[in-house]
Amino acid sequence: MHTDGHDLRHHGDAEVRDDGSALVDLAVNVRADTPPDWLREHVAASLTGLAAYPDGREARAAVAARHGLPAERVLLTAGAAEAFVLLARALKVRRPVVVHPQFTEPEAALRDAGHTVDRVLLREEHGFRLDPSAVPEDADLVVVGNPTNPTSVLHPAATLRELARPGRTLVVDEAFMDAVPGEREALAGRTDVPGLVVLRSLTKTWGLAGLRIGYVLAAPETIAELERAQPLWPVSTPALAAAEACVSPRALAEAAHAAHRIAADRAHLVAGLAEFASDGLRVVEPAEGPFVLVRLPRAAAVRHHLRGLGFAVRRGDTFPGLDEGWLRLAVRDRGTVNRFLQALDQALTITSR
Repeated sequence: MHTDGHDLRHHGDAEVRDDGSALVDLAVNVRADTPPDWLREHVAASLTGLAAYPDGREARAAVAARHGLPAERVLLTAGAAEAFVLLARALKVRRPVVVHPQFTEPEAALRDAGHTVDRVLLREEHGFRLDPSAVPEDADLVVVGNPTNPTSVLHPAATLRELARPGRTLVVDEAFMDAVPGEREALAGRTDVPGLVVLRSLTKTWGLAGLRIGYVLAAPETIAELERAQPLWPVSTPALAAAEACVSPRALAEAAHAAHRIAADRAHLVAGLAEFASDGLRVVEPAEGPFVLVRLPRAAAVRHHLRGLGFAVRRGDTFPGLDEGWLRLAVRDRGTVNRFLQALDQALTITSR
């Protein structure tokens, strides 16, 4: 789906398909070396129950307990992407607004459902920070990411709270919040924000993109509306097993440790990228997600040469509000980052000739 020159259906996995499958992947925001063995074994053990229809009650209760909520405030989905489709199809809205640059699937789902979508474009000169007054007062559905993909900006919870209005659904995509140490600025679990819908994904931190598991947190009446729009048995038995495991105390402790490691690896990446400031490279800071957004001259050519040097990175021009001068880089371990920085040095040298 192309709107205003932006391919809303382009995602990072396109960079590592087919001829990109052998590349070092800095294009997809799934944590490397996942899922861990214990999670893989837990999911595999669920395969003995495949003859029965999926029963999501235990997984739903586990997710609810993780956030201190009653089960009727939780809906399990086939990844956060399914939740965007459900919101677009089930909710009766007149003026949906999507805050960009951000994950493009919410707008694509709304357009597919026949909605006319307004955009609020955050600006580089403002650090891609959210100004609640920029959102039209009569918007009855507002979608914003936190931390935002691809900018890696973490908006204050108090700022997002200013977007809430009677009669408005406020959708906050927290797919990467568990990669933020302490999950500061999270709204998941809050019941005092009118119209709040929080989306969470378990595919990024746990490496389950192929399994498709996420969930929605919202008022019971909103959950009921979305559930009516779901097909029967939308989440498979293995995905339900993964959901229950990924909100266990052991998993939460492991995710918290991973968040601190990601923050350290991101700081190493940002420091290395700073060495290329004289080449015109700029990093959007402070970055708070498991990825960083950079602007640099001849970015498309640099991306092409990086592929030739063995690295896949995410093009930025498919995000509304960005153009071909932007690239998104997933955070990886220090060894991988060091090799990438060497390749980036070569790619910049080639393109500057």
